[in-house]
Amino acid sequence: MKTAIRHNTNLSRRKFIISTVVASGGLAVGMKVPFVQTAQAQSAAASAGAEVNNWVLIKPDDSVVIRVARAEMGQGTHTGLAQLVAEELDCDWKKVTVEPITAGQNHATKRSWGDMSTGGSRGIRTSQDYLRQSGAAGRTMLLQAAADEWKVPVGEITASNGVITHAASNRSTTYGKVAPAAAKLTPPDLKSMKLRDPKQWKVAGKPMKRLDTAPKLNGSQMYAIDTKVPGMLNAAIKQCPVFGGKLVSFDEAKVSKMPGVRKAVKVDDSSVAVVADTWWRAKTALDALPIVWDEGDGAKASTATIAAHLKEGLTANDAFADIDDGDAIKAIAAAPKKIEAVYSTPFLSHATMEPMNATVRITPDRAEVWVPTQNAEASLAALSTASGLPLDKCEAYPQTLGGGFGRRGGTQDYVRQATSIAKQLPPGTPVKLIWSREEDQGHDFYRPISQCLLQAGLDESGNLTALRLRVSGQSINAYLSPAAIKDGKDVRQLQGLWKAPGDAQIGYTVPNMRTEYAMRNTHVPVGPWRGVNTNQNGVYLECFMDEVAKAAGKDPLEFRRALMKNHPKHLGVLNAAAEKGDWGKPLPPGVHRGIAQFMGYGSYSAAVAEVSMNQGKVKVHRMVLALNCGHAVNPDQIAAQVEGSVAYGLSAAFFGELNVDKGRIVELNFHNYRILQLADMPKVETVIVPTYDFWGGVGEPTICVVTPAVLNAIYAATGKPVRSLPLKNQRLV
Repeated sequence: MKTAIRHNTNLSRRKFIISTVVASGGLAVGMKVPFVQTAQAQSAAASAGAEVNNWVLIKPDDSVVIRVARAEMGQGTHTGLAQLVAEELDCDWKKVTVEPITAGQNHATKRSWGDMSTGGSRGIRTSQDYLRQSGAAGRTMLLQAAADEWKVPVGEITASNGVITHAASNRSTTYGKVAPAAAKLTPPDLKSMKLRDPKQWKVAGKPMKRLDTAPKLNGSQMYAIDTKVPGMLNAAIKQCPVFGGKLVSFDEAKVSKMPGVRKAVKVDDSSVAVVADTWWRAKTALDALPIVWDEGDGAKASTATIAAHLKEGLTANDAFADIDDGDAIKAIAAAPKKIEAVYSTPFLSHATMEPMNATVRITPDRAEVWVPTQNAEASLAALSTASGLPLDKCEAYPQTLGGGFGRRGGTQDYVRQATSIAKQLPPGTPVKLIWSREEDQGHDFYRPISQCLLQAGLDESGNLTALRLRVSGQSINAYLSPAAIKDGKDVRQLQGLWKAPGDAQIGYTVPNMRTEYAMRNTHVPVGPWRGVNTNQNGVYLECFMDEVAKAAGKDPLEFRRALMKNHPKHLGVLNAAAEKGDWGKPLPPGVHRGIAQFMGYGSYSAAVAEVSMNQGKVKVHRMVLALNCGHAVNPDQIAAQVEGSVAYGLSAAFFGELNVDKGRIVELNFHNYRILQLADMPKVETVIVPTYDFWGGVGEPTICVVTPAVLNAIYAATGKPVRSLPLKNQRLV
């Protein structure tokens, strides 16, 4: 882990121009702005004879450095973003590397890199336009420079794989050789750049190997938890086990003479930390530290009291309706056949392999943090607020994440804590805070718990005439973003059930339809969890659709198709999954299929699961998932993300559950919060069905169809719907 972080120049998202790499004779694509760097970086740049610049840097040896603002947490974003730039630049992919920019650089140049957050499956889909334009601008400049040197019309010049050719005179050169001249030219207007038809892509759209595979395989990849800064101390933290509780006192004298211990400090109103020369010594002393907590009213809460609170919301009068077409309540009451069910899903933790951590160093005039973050700007803001130093005196160095899943986005609690600890140490002393697994499990921002009441009405022919769905549960916005709730209505919790097309639209048309949400918050903190609300709402709607189909005496696939005539993209992935998943074809004895479709994060997903049961034990043999994300930048990465969503989704379906007892989380480590093991992983087949007319997400969309497809297969096997998760708690016979 390098302790000196280079600071790079940057550019306006919409105003890319070409700037010069004077010392190296290279070309940097981007806006020429004041260069912000540390003394160490300036010295290193001078000795290397090169100036570090912004988005795209072309060096004399033809190598290309692409700088990215988004986080890499195993999903392959850095590789996909680089592919988009390289496609339009037409450089040699084998010579491409990526480097992250820092939040301080972005702030110093008025957010010239734009949004640095990586969440909501937006990493590529909201960066693709300006990144492709930057590559195209670079190629245009390089071609013009070669044409000027050879004194030929630029229209006669071609470029491919980093080599520029003039066929008429049989001359060629490379990007690295013409970069100095190209940098002196007037940059083109980005809006004038003609981008390549995605159907003609040569680098983007292809299954290129990830740029970060080798270091992960050979063990050289460094994560934030590996950060080492000279003179660094280590800290372990303990927070009040009951959410909302307070720290009353602690007896530092009891641990002050333990080996390696430097200090015990109050971190905030609800937590205490011990600082030592090693983390294990800090943790050992922390466990021995006498602490008095005021647990507060939250200590009265339990899984049972929370469930009762949510159940009350299913029939309360304070729910609001988002979709309200026709009169669903009246139509259901008058229907010849009625179906009703209540589903529930529990709290879930993110369970990232790398627990929360941050390394902070504070001097009187500067604060720095090395951090695994999905939003480096949020980390910078948290550092500034907690340190008391202005943003331009702070820097956040984003590191590779050992998992994110939504936990490391807007919730920057670990940054604030590390900063508080560092402030209580001698100026300039770096401190690395690492949470234990128990703290990580016990103080997450969990997937919200919820229940859902579903009602449907069928006519004499088995046609669905009315559908009503009410979700009762916690609101993420109420906890993290109250300003996002308008008129007391939090539409976010109905994600995937929205009427408006574009991001998370419901895929069925029913004459009478009503979707409702009753906000029922608890003392337990909640936040985005991979798929956020689509992974719950997908279970509710898609499992209930199978119940309704059975009541109608119809095949689940055909029943859905009849309701999807106005939703061609939903229908498209459903058909693709059904075809690849052999829907309707014979199965081995004891094996059953389930199907589901849903939309989230601008993409359309569907799944078919093949499941067998043996004495109540479920085995998932095969899963086929279809995804339409519009444009497919790297098919192999998409398949990997789909496979990851299956693993994450099945972990939740089979084992995922957090109980509350006396106000605190019960499942505090992997012995009682299980994740899927390799032996339980089914065969996964991914069908990509791009329509090339929109940009959708990839990381989160398919997780919402994993669980309902499996539950529907179990329903087909047993004839009994599974309405409560996880499966480990259910008797399946």
